[in-house]
Amino acid sequence: MKSKNIILAAVAAAVVSAAGYGLYRTGMNQGMQMAAPASNAAPSAGAMSNAGEPGKKVLYWHDPMIPGLKFDKPGQSPMNMPLVPVYAEGAGDEGTVKISPRVQQNLGIRTAEVSKGNSAQVVETVGSVAYNERDVALVQARSNGYIEKLYVRAPLDPVKKGQPLAELYVPDWIAAQEEYLTVKRMQGSAAGMLLDGARQRMRLAGMTDSQIRLVESTGKIHPRLTLSSPIDGVVAELSAREGMTVMNGAPLFRINGLRTVWVNADVPENFAALVRPGNAVEARSPALPGTVLKGKVSAILPEINPSTRTLKARVELANPGGRLVPGMFATISFTSAAKDDVLTVPSEAVIQTGTRSVVIVAQGDGKFAPVDVETGAESGGKTVVLKGLEAGQKVVASGQFLIDSEASLRGTTTRMSDAPAAEGGKAASGPVHRGVGKVESIGNDEIAISHGPIPTLQWGAMTMGFKPPASGVPKNVAVGDTVAFEIRPAKDGAFEIVTIAPTAAAPAQEKKADKAGAAK
Repeated sequence: MKSKNIILAAVAAAVVSAAGYGLYRTGMNQGMQMAAPASNAAPSAGAMSNAGEPGKKVLYWHDPMIPGLKFDKPGQSPMNMPLVPVYAEGAGDEGTVKISPRVQQNLGIRTAEVSKGNSAQVVETVGSVAYNERDVALVQARSNGYIEKLYVRAPLDPVKKGQPLAELYVPDWIAAQEEYLTVKRMQGSAAGMLLDGARQRMRLAGMTDSQIRLVESTGKIHPRLTLSSPIDGVVAELSAREGMTVMNGAPLFRINGLRTVWVNADVPENFAALVRPGNAVEARSPALPGTVLKGKVSAILPEINPSTRTLKARVELANPGGRLVPGMFATISFTSAAKDDVLTVPSEAVIQTGTRSVVIVAQGDGKFAPVDVETGAESGGKTVVLKGLEAGQKVVASGQFLIDSEASLRGTTTRMSDAPAAEGGKAASGPVHRGVGKVESIGNDEIAISHGPIPTLQWGAMTMGFKPPASGVPKNVAVGDTVAFEIRPAKDGAFEIVTIAPTAAAPAQEKKADKAGAAK
């Protein structure tokens, strides 16, 4: 009975095993049938973008962050980023970026035409009114004496031509005039000669011809001298007071005329070439609303203010009615000599990178490319272009930096911030970046280095290839060496090694750099 039960259990186990194997085979067959059509299905969006779009020829793959490095197959970049395909379309000019009309609208791109016209430049600046130092009269004492009466008692008092200023008592005149009158009463042939001598002594005492004639006509002594203003103006300096003793030649009054005034205008250093003596100017002052005063540049002072980087242009203006007084502010408009048939673009279209002047040219069909230009003077929102553009071209006047950002995202090798390459294909001048790493391989066109983080480029630790130095790989550098190296951007967007040398301290530096990168 017991043996019979054992046999039945064995048979049941065999049946279960057979059933399990049958189910396993059935599942495998169904899985293979389901897998077969799945292998023909379309790849995912991520796989498609990495492998390339159907119907387009892929030239190579690259990392948008390092567009100079090119790869033959899709995959991951040294920075662990998906490689992006570059298609044959538009490959003839790697310096351009193509942007769809919808994206252009979103970026707010606005273009302007390169125009040809007149280059008359108008420079506007500000200045302050000052006295015309060429229109000055100085009133002095002609003899020793005393000030008995003062008619003008305060500085900046206005005076008219011929107006009395002060009255002086001159004792020296009394003796000279008495001698003249005594000789005049004499009779005889010698009286004429003596009379001329007495008249000459009155002149030496400081008397004018009109004062001498007054003594002759009246026959009386006139010991007092009245000083009068020789011009219209204001008393800029007053050195006289009643009762004071004055010496011969002592300055008593300094009178500045107001018929014309100077405006000392501050001209920026970069506009100095546009302002020349004799240039016509227009002046406006807040004190005279609606009034335009005409004048000319009388002089350019040969001195630059080191704080404001401006020079002084001395402008002479007519001042009818004396309405402009020293200290007033005035706006001065200078007009330079005009030049015909020059190219101009909106000033906002010109980008100064520090070493170059760049404009973004719209090439049509949604393509844009940066172009180096040589610029001239700027005025009225227009900049003269001396070289680099032609009349009728379209330049981007708004959204240039967004185009530059788009070029960076798409891996365009030529950007506004790139420095021009040196002649002969050498590396472009630019910032030098330093790193430490291990040499993995050395080839004719590339040196592969596993380096630590390079903070100046915001690179993490990676293995990548660099162009060898222009002078060749040093003989003391071999595969497996730990080296310190310097790199800088080359013309094609890749990086070229400037210097490379083995270093004993490099392993410690590399380890420290790796720790810093891991901490980030």
